[in-house]
Amino acid sequence: MSRPKLPRKSTSIDMTAMCDVAFLLLSFFILTTKFKPSEAITVVTPSSVASKVAPDKDIVLITIDKNGKVFLSLDDEDKKQYIANTIITTKNIKLDNKLFVKSAFFGTSFTQIPSFLSIPDAERKGNLLPGIPVKDSTNNELVEWLKIINDAYQGQKMNLLLKGDNLAKYPSFKSVLYAFKKNDFLKFQMVTNPESVPLGTDLWKINQVKSPVSKSE
Repeated sequence: MSRPKLPRKSTSIDMTAMCDVAFLLLSFFILTTKFKPSEAITVVTPSSVASKVAPDKDIVLITIDKNGKVFLSLDDEDKKQYIANTIITTKNIKLDNKLFVKSAFFGTSFTQIPSFLSIPDAERKGNLLPGIPVKDSTNNELVEWLKIINDAYQGQKMNLLLKGDNLAKYPSFKSVLYAFKKNDFLKFQMVTNPESVPLGTDLWKINQVKSPVSKSE
């Protein structure tokens, strides 16, 4: 007896629920996404093939922008508190300790710090600030900043980083290095923009020898 043939029908899938889920996910990501805020100090660092990752703790960062202006930032609020108290005592300058501790960076002379701290965070931009004076050896306040910072750490580990713009002139770097030397900071790390090692170079050949690619037979 022959088997009866059933008529074939096209398969239809209701995508309404899937569209609802997709729009819900899209709305969720739009509402919860946090955009990266614009940097207070714009710096385009030079590229290098160094693979060492910069430390993320106990950082003292010296930044030089394209105009040669110098800025300083720390991540330890206890050290900032010590620095604020020292400036108040030795410089006879009235500071708001809370504002000083919460400041992300410093970029002015000691005498102008109160005015600097009164600027709202959103308006405290490097291009609008004079930077720490480092004109020459007789007017290099970075030397004093680093001396106070060195006393604040009192032999504890400190990671000194130098971040310079690719367009910054050598005299600015020279003044910063002078401040390092005056405080016996002979070791520091340069912050650069990492890139891959060019093919065929000596460094590329050395890396190939250290980590050869295995071939399956």
